[in-house]
Amino acid sequence: MVSLRAQIIKKNGKKEYAVLPYEEFLRVKEELEDYADLRSLREAKEIEKAAPTIGLAELKKISRRTSRSSRSR
Repeated sequence: MVSLRAQIIKKNGKKEYAVLPYEEFLRVKEELEDYADLRSLREAKEIEKAAPTIGLAELKKISRRTSRSSRSR
């Protein structure tokens, strides 16, 4: 987690804004982007759980058949 040195600006006695040094802003932005990427990856992995799969041996058979048929053309 990023440690922040934010300056808090109040309006009518209530906290209204947080001002960060630019370098800290960039770090926070990067962490948020990384988190969004991680969420997208997890969602994609969850969707792919139900996708049909084949084993390596079957893939090799398919690959051999495909390469033979492309050579005969």
